[in-house]
Formats: sequence, structure tokens, C-alpha cells
Amino acid sequence: MIPKRIREMTSFIAMDVLEKADELECRGAHIIHLELGEPDFDAPRCVTEAAIQAIRDGHTHYTHTLGALDLREAIRDHYHRTYQVRVDPDQILISSGCSPATFILFAVLLETGDEVIISDPHYPCYPNFIRFVNGRCVRVPVYEEDGFQFRPEAIRAKTDNRTKAILINSPSNPTGNLLPVEVMQAIADMDPYVVSDESYHGLVYEGRERSILEFTDRAFVINGFSKQFAMTGLRLGYLIAPRAFMSAIRKLHQNFFICANAAVQQAGIAALRHAGDDIARIRGIYDQRRRYMIERLRGLGLGITVEPTGAFYVFANARHLSTDSYRLAFDILDKAHVGVTPGIDFGPNGEGYLRFSYANSLENIKEGLDRLESYISQS
Repeated sequence: MIPKRIREMTSFIAMDVLEKADELECRGAHIIHLELGEPDFDAPRCVTEAAIQAIRDGHTHYTHTLGALDLREAIRDHYHRTYQVRVDPDQILISSGCSPATFILFAVLLETGDEVIISDPHYPCYPNFIRFVNGRCVRVPVYEEDGFQFRPEAIRAKTDNRTKAILINSPSNPTGNLLPVEVMQAIADMDPYVVSDESYHGLVYEGRERSILEFTDRAFVINGFSKQFAMTGLRLGYLIAPRAFMSAIRKLHQNFFICANAAVQQAGIAALRHAGDDIARIRGIYDQRRRYMIERLRGLGLGITVEPTGAFYVFANARHLSTDSYRLAFDILDKAHVGVTPGIDFGPNGEGYLRFSYANSLENIKEGLDRLESYISQS
């Protein structure tokens, strides 16, 4: 019998959409993919060349459990240069992507029954990580008129002596919005630890992203190379944590993962030190797509009260089309051959919305939205 903790784990609906799209493509359909949160760019050349050279140079062995010291020092330098904060390399764990880092974080932070406050909507996998280690999710609804970002008073209303952490994600998946500085400060001033998912840092088009470490040292940071550096398949992430947790983090990583890929760690150093021009170019292309998508979606009657300024998503109100976003997304896929992610994937408060990704070429985005326009006109 499959354990209850697995049976109760929710599926990742965006991947369900992708699998259905794959079936249609196998039957000859031409699908426009606006459901995927994956960069359509290849990793910068300096990254791929560093990975190849690392293998040639013999980086094919275990590294330190926390990760290669030179990569941890590069991350330290990056956080000091970008956010003017000081992080010791011994506070950094290098992991095979952000997901193992997230698992380890909650495993060392939560006792059975401890609560983590998350926004609703939120990244779909957060509750599964928390529940898997016997924590409890406390959902705080966030709203379109606020750019789907927390109101501090709503957090305080859900906080009690069981609250261990508040999870923030800025820029956010699924909404692409940034948490205002005053809200970050208010959250940092609260008693629980703050867990900050900073995976989309580096992909901001108006204003600038802020790290939670600028406001408090009672925080955990999840970050990685997948989104900003288009390194999804290379699986490289990291966790920054308070010193008091590092011994437990190291022990857990030793037992479950040993270490991250040695050669890919060298590629991460190249990304941080040499990929700046590539990322600036990619960011400019994303911004062009973002502006186009927002204009077109509004023209199709979808609601976007606060324009997203980060990541590569637009979370649009489609309640005038249907209040069943799951059925709507699959109907669009079947009839228009456009993949979009239903809002219900991101929590009950996401129902009635659709997430559109602009991690695709402008040509494909135009074609996909033309098809969506025809679908809406025929509905």
C-alpha cells in the first residue's frame, strides 16, 4: 500500500497540461506552449564551456557536502554585490536544484504540527514539501488588486505560537509580481522565521528585487541557477540559512544527497562571474514579450489589475470565460492547441485565473494569443 503522505500529495497540473499537449503533438497537432515555466534559451556559452572544461579537468568526484568552496564564495560575493549583505560561505548549501534545498530546509525547520504561512495562490509544490515532513500549511489569501501580494495584517491574523515560518516568493510564481519593500520589512519584523524563495531574482523589468537578508538574518533563502541562467536541466540550486541550522542541514544532505554535481558547480561559478551580458540580453527579450503579452491579454478581455514586473508569467483573470479554470485550460488546449496553466493549480484563491508563460518566442506568443482570440470569439 502506498503511504498516506504520498497518496495525499497533489499532482502538478502544469505538467498534466504538458503531458496532454504531448499526446496531441504525437497525433500531429501543433501546440503553442504557454504553460511552461522554463526558459526557452540555452544556458550561456560561458556556462556550457565551463561544465565541459570541468569534466576535462577532473571535476568528476565528490565535493564537500555543502558544495565546492569556490562556488559558495562566488554566491557570497554575488549577494554582497547585489544586495549589500554579508553571508559566510559556511551558511550556504549547494544542492541539485532548488527542490532538494527546499526539502532539506523544511525537514530541519519543522517539528510535527509546526505551521508555515503561505500565500494563496502559491507555487504548487510548497504544500507538498511542508506536509511531507509533517508540517501544516496555513493559507493566507492574496488578491488581484494587491498584485497577489501579502497584506501584513492578514498574516498577523493567522499567526500564533504554532507558526514557525512565513514563506515569501518575490518575484512570484504564478503572478510575476514583486513584494513591496514595506511589506518585506513588516514580515521581517514578525516573530516567525522567514523563508524567501528568490529563484526568479535577476528577472525583474521594473524596479529591483530585494533579498530578505537585507531586512533580517532570521531567514532562509532558496535560490538557484535554473531561471535566471537558463540552467534548468543542469540542476543547481542553493540554500542560505542561519548558522544554528547548518550542522543539521549538512547531516541531512550527507545522508540523502551527498553533494551536488561537481562539474555543474564549476558552471555555476562561470554563470555568476561571466554571464552578466548574456543575462542582460535575455532580460531585455523577456521584457519585450511581457509587454506584448499584457497588452494582448487585456485586449482579449482578461483581467490584469497590477502588471507583473518579474519572472516570466502573467496571471490573468478569466472568470468571465469560466469559473472552472481546470476545464477551461484543457478546453483551450483541445480546441485552440494552446497550453496554459489553470489557476486552481496554485491554490483555491487562484480559481478562475489562467497563468500564461512568456518563456517562448515572441512569434509563438503571437500565434498562441491569436488562437486564443479565435477561441474566445467562438465561445
